[in-house]
Amino acid sequence: MQKNPIHRAICAFLFCALCMGVLCVPAGALGNRITPDAPVYAGSAVLIEAESGCVLYEQHAHTRMPMASTTKIMTALVVLERCDLQATVCIDARAVGTEGSSVYLYPEECLTVEQLLYALMLSSANDAAAALAYEVAGSIEGFAALMNQKVQELGLLNTHFANPHGLDAQGHYTTAYDLACIAAYALENPDFLRIVSSEKKVIPLREQEGARVLRNHNKLLASYQGCIGVKTGFTKKSGRCLVSAAERDGVRLVCVTLDCPDDWRTHTALLDGGFAAFERVSLTRANAYVTALPVVGGTQTQLYLQTNSSVSVTLPRERGEIRCHIESAHFLYAPIAQGAHVGDAVWTLDGEEIARAPLFATYGVEKQITKRTPLTWLRVLLNKLKEIL
Repeated sequence: MQKNPIHRAICAFLFCALCMGVLCVPAGALGNRITPDAPVYAGSAVLIEAESGCVLYEQHAHTRMPMASTTKIMTALVVLERCDLQATVCIDARAVGTEGSSVYLYPEECLTVEQLLYALMLSSANDAAAALAYEVAGSIEGFAALMNQKVQELGLLNTHFANPHGLDAQGHYTTAYDLACIAAYALENPDFLRIVSSEKKVIPLREQEGARVLRNHNKLLASYQGCIGVKTGFTKKSGRCLVSAAERDGVRLVCVTLDCPDDWRTHTALLDGGFAAFERVSLTRANAYVTALPVVGGTQTQLYLQTNSSVSVTLPRERGEIRCHIESAHFLYAPIAQGAHVGDAVWTLDGEEIARAPLFATYGVEKQITKRTPLTWLRVLLNKLKEIL
């Protein structure tokens, strides 16, 4: 299995796990790739487990290719990280009539950022992409620079954007693996997830003169159990492109195919293979007792340690033995404050680390103070005199 610098960013992308103090499963820890039931006829394909970024299946996953409207995943991400969803956008005349799919925006028509994002992600509206780009950056080129800035922040090596909509352009490319990483990162944003998982949305038409009914082009939302997004795309140069994501029983998978003529069936087969082969495994509950350590010089002789959060990982259903060991001092010296970080619990599978969580003192232990009696001091004085004499 391949590692990539994006793994660092992805597991920095997974702020939840990191903030809880749990390290993500390292790339390679999930074992063998799946074998889908049907052949994969795609120029490039990848299936990843979203939390860790681990690759479950790949076919030319690091080959640079055009990606059509799946570009809009990054467009939406940049907008969401920079704009208030309820901010009003008065459509720049330069966005009107943008080539390709459209919701037929009018010059100076006013919509919210959120409404334009629905048009972008459900109807794949190129005019909405351009309108958002002009609003955020003042130009298509300026917005593309922001997209590429985000590429650098994520540590992607094989992605470069020339525009926000995905129309064919020189220097506009990605890979199946990079695109899966972008999608997995974006899905951590609750607003992005809400938008791309919507099958239909109604937004105004020209200052309430009517309504635009937006229907999601992603057929898997209605046909595949647990599907939560993400985006379709097509140009003659790129062929059919699809990014999908699905979640079942705590396992979230992201699948990408580029230039795949049978993408619906292919994604179904790859996702089915991933869910059949992997499961979510709970290693410990939040605030669960893990172990105890001896205490020297304290009012108590041992200290119980616990995790502050639950720890779960995605692992192959067929696997070896999971073990847990404690990394800490062999004993502790009092005083110890309640909640002090005093070690780590480390879980391994077949000798390879799969998760780590900090351990904290369940309660405080004060230092034992020994009071010496006058008789004790007299004995100390006599012993000193004996030494002198």
